[in-house]
Amino acid sequence: MAFTHLHVHTEFSLLDGSNKIKEYVARVKELGMNSAAITDHGVMFGVIDFYKAAKAAGINPILGCEVYVAPNSRFDREAAHGEDRYYHLVLLAENNEGYQNLMKIVSKGFVDGYYYKPRVDMEVLQQYHSGIIALSACLAGEVQRYLVKGLYDEAKKVAKKYENCFGKGNFFLELQDHGIPEQQMVNPQLVRMSQETGIELVATNDVHYTYAEDAEAHDILLCIQTGKKLSDENRMRYEGGQYYVKSEEEMRKLFSFASQAIDNTQKIADRCHVEIEFGVTKLPHFEVPEGYDSWTYLNKLCHEGLVKRYPDRHEELLPKLDYELNVIKKMGYVDYFLIVWDFINYARTHGIPVGPGRGSAAGSLVSYTTGITNIDPIKYNLLFERFLNPERVTMPDIDIDFCYERRSEVIDYVVKKYGKDCVSQIVTFGTLAAKGVIRDVGRVMDLPYSFCDTIAKMIPNELNITIEKALQMNPELRGMYESDENVRTLIDMSKRLEGLPRHTSMHAAGVVISQKAMDEYVPLSRASDGTITTQFIMTTIEELGLLKMDFLGLRTLTVIKDAADLVYKNHGIKIDVNHIDYNDHTNPDAVLIDYNDKKVLDYIGTGRTEGVFQLESAGMKNFMKELKPQSLEDVIAGISLYRPGPMDFIPKYIKGKNERDSITYECKELEPILEPTYGCIVYQEQVMRVAQVIGGYTLGGADLLRRAMGKKNVEEMKRQRDVFIKGAGERGVTPETATEIFDLMEKFAGYGFNKSHAAAYSYVAYQTAYLKVHHTAAFMAANLCMVMDQNDKVCALIEDAKENGVAFLAPDVNESDWFFTVPDEGHIRYGLGAVKGVGEQVVEEIMRVRKEKGPFKDFFDFTARVKGMSARVLENLIKAGSFDSLDEDRGKLFGNIQHALNLGRAEQENDTQDSLFGDMEEELERQVQWVDAPSWSDRERLVNEKKMLGFCFTGHLFDVYEREARHFTTTTLNQLKAGREKVRLCGVVTGLRAIQGKRGRMAAITITDKTAVMDVVVYSEIWDRIRGSFDVDDLVCVTGRVRYDEFSKRLGVTADEVWNLMELRRRVAQYLEVEVTKNNLPALEELKAVSDDLRIYQRVPVRFKITSDGKSEGALYATMKVSNEWVDSLRIAGYKPHFVY
Repeated sequence: MAFTHLHVHTEFSLLDGSNKIKEYVARVKELGMNSAAITDHGVMFGVIDFYKAAKAAGINPILGCEVYVAPNSRFDREAAHGEDRYYHLVLLAENNEGYQNLMKIVSKGFVDGYYYKPRVDMEVLQQYHSGIIALSACLAGEVQRYLVKGLYDEAKKVAKKYENCFGKGNFFLELQDHGIPEQQMVNPQLVRMSQETGIELVATNDVHYTYAEDAEAHDILLCIQTGKKLSDENRMRYEGGQYYVKSEEEMRKLFSFASQAIDNTQKIADRCHVEIEFGVTKLPHFEVPEGYDSWTYLNKLCHEGLVKRYPDRHEELLPKLDYELNVIKKMGYVDYFLIVWDFINYARTHGIPVGPGRGSAAGSLVSYTTGITNIDPIKYNLLFERFLNPERVTMPDIDIDFCYERRSEVIDYVVKKYGKDCVSQIVTFGTLAAKGVIRDVGRVMDLPYSFCDTIAKMIPNELNITIEKALQMNPELRGMYESDENVRTLIDMSKRLEGLPRHTSMHAAGVVISQKAMDEYVPLSRASDGTITTQFIMTTIEELGLLKMDFLGLRTLTVIKDAADLVYKNHGIKIDVNHIDYNDHTNPDAVLIDYNDKKVLDYIGTGRTEGVFQLESAGMKNFMKELKPQSLEDVIAGISLYRPGPMDFIPKYIKGKNERDSITYECKELEPILEPTYGCIVYQEQVMRVAQVIGGYTLGGADLLRRAMGKKNVEEMKRQRDVFIKGAGERGVTPETATEIFDLMEKFAGYGFNKSHAAAYSYVAYQTAYLKVHHTAAFMAANLCMVMDQNDKVCALIEDAKENGVAFLAPDVNESDWFFTVPDEGHIRYGLGAVKGVGEQVVEEIMRVRKEKGPFKDFFDFTARVKGMSARVLENLIKAGSFDSLDEDRGKLFGNIQHALNLGRAEQENDTQDSLFGDMEEELERQVQWVDAPSWSDRERLVNEKKMLGFCFTGHLFDVYEREARHFTTTTLNQLKAGREKVRLCGVVTGLRAIQGKRGRMAAITITDKTAVMDVVVYSEIWDRIRGSFDVDDLVCVTGRVRYDEFSKRLGVTADEVWNLMELRRRVAQYLEVEVTKNNLPALEELKAVSDDLRIYQRVPVRFKITSDGKSEGALYATMKVSNEWVDSLRIAGYKPHFVY
């Protein structure tokens, strides 16, 4: 007697199952079972993980799926009512044919039948029934649905339908008992039906979690799925808490009335045996021209490329090329290289930028001579064995960077060439990670957000951090866990759900190409945008032997191309970025980049490398300033060294570079290997060379040693150490020296960088630096076009461009395009696409009208000629200054928006030769009357610019306050120094963030006065008092002490007091002066009434200066309620308010 679970949902029934595969397999083994199934809802995401885990534990894996069956056709999209939109049906693969068919069935659900759920129909089930055992599923199964409705005869017909489909003995009626009343009603009828039809029974538990005590955590998971809280009454829940992995004893007790149903589970399990093949490549065949086979064609391409790229050395390098080709042939990867060559060749011949290389592929001469890469492996001592090791058979991995905007064209080409059934993109999973799961669980438990946020922020920002690891690392978190019951419950529940997949996504770059239709090898799914993807992740795809490629979109390649196009457009200069280490003179008019340009290398050494690929982080900028590269080799080393681990070698590297006499080698054989890096091991390839030259390893064996060092296997390292010392001794190196060298290799091998990758990316970095140095405006404009929707990046790039001598022209409806443009070398014209809320369609219409009928004469001409213009878009264009060339009074334009739109629509409707405006300017002036509207203050202008563009284009906000600010402080921010003395300083608020600190709520404020930017910390005792009294873009005055912040490496201020502008005016100004004409004295009462109604104010002395014909005729005094807004309203009304100090 035995029992097997045949209806099991794992973590891959997304947000519905919390049954983690490894725990499930371990529990099954603990219960003494020899088999177990996986039947997730509509998907096979987890079958390979389950298969491997079960096999490793000695458990027979039964691969299945609980599919959704459409009531009629899977193509129907009519909304069926309620529960009858689809039925459940459990399918189990009996053998390999069944597994193949199961993949096809599940794929059809996504490809053809997706409507709320991935649905199949009887047509699909009949077509692919062979090798599959079916169970009637839970209460949502079709048979059970009819029984619940009291329609026994219809249920019986359905059961016979499924038996006829799958064959006698391949369809079972499924008994379940989770304490649900409907199950008590259905089960006796299923027993009766079995007796009447001969269809056998099977007993299952609808497993959704592993242990009985997981019921609460699983209930929380359901709430995360449905967006509910535990306290919500009307929500999805699994009643009874019986959905765990039960023992055979529990199941026999539960189904004592049908022991045969328990026995049948084992009989079914014993029938199910699927063997999945791993590690056998399934490359598609590449069609070659007539007269060639794959091998001879690859040889042709390589030998022609060798002559082309090494005109003077091709005979010398021919043996190395043939060695690589023979390795590739022996390992069975000839077609692989042809496939990669083909789509890269397509990209290059169609003007799609391709990166010079990525990863270890640049170490291959075959890659270089075919044009797959553009980096000379001989010049940089790159190693083929680092890429393809003949002593370790693994699929080569060539990742390719394409222009970000045209990457999809290459994928489309591949789809067209190999067939859409044979090409697919790859699924990925988002998971409930440590911080996120705490916030999710806290929301479901209805705990305060601030409480959960505090707990989540105690988890360190570390890659692959877990809650358990955080508890060990953070004593404060551990203390709260041990002392606070709410924290303990929150963390315990979160730990049970942590790591579960929560949703699917599409891999950003991965593409699979197969020999036959993709669903012959993997089940298919559908991404949110409708794209068909695999149901297996990238690593699984590789394990199954399928060809996986990474088609990466690199924005930098797009920037380089766009910058080069701008240079050609403006100056007629063609810049060739493709010919790097050779020149075949195919483009004789082009300018080749000089990769030893001292001006470019010196510029990199300044650290002002904003926008330069790989070199624009703050840390890398500082490192470049220290390094001061004098060659591309230095840049390659810099990119390799600036990472955790190798950073320790930076001082030694820089010292060796600057003081050659300080370089020492453990033995003379190391000198040629380490000389390019000043005696330091920087690259993985150097580790391999040392093992070859000193230890006598083959390069293949050296690559295995490098990998072993990275894995830090103690026993393997002990064995390898002995091999290395013995080999070194045979070459005359003493055991002591060999040990010293091995220790050095071992220390670095785990961190060492792939030089092939660093070299390729250093070329891209250099190209961007070259363009920035020699064609600054074009390069910065191309960069800005790439980040138009990211204000922070736009602002940083504009600031950097200004520092490099480029001036910016405002957005202009008569001059701007969608993108940033370069009218001349010294200027960049702001693109309308970078103005918030202005869509591409609107800008295209503006550009079309402008091109067809000439520039706009004025605001009303614009609204008359441009169709589809909304008030909101006009508002945004005015705020950004886009009409300044027509009329600089933005307040007037803003006040006339609706008027202009009405006239414009009337003109468009009229649309005759005798237009509303006529042809003459005089008639235009006669017909159109401006609506009176107040002009904007400087502050309004600048604040609105900032809202639209992300920064103040025509000035600095501090300019508005500077005259007054000098009454509050005599110190500018750039004059501050750390010290104990109190200082008083003023600045405009550019950042304001309230945070929860140990001393309560506090704030981090960033201020600027044009001379510098300063961070101000305001602790709770002050923040509680001033919170809400000012905002971003307001002027504040801070009294406090200046300190040096070790973390940010810059000065900061700890505030003792913070005042807003009106508080400052109250404290420092003598009075507010308001100018009133003698004949307008009655207005004083009205002004006073408005003042009296103010809710947020300061009481300030006000002097009303009485004037007549511009001459003073006395004054009236009053202490009144005053606010900044009230003062602004006085200015708009013409009262000329100003504070007197």
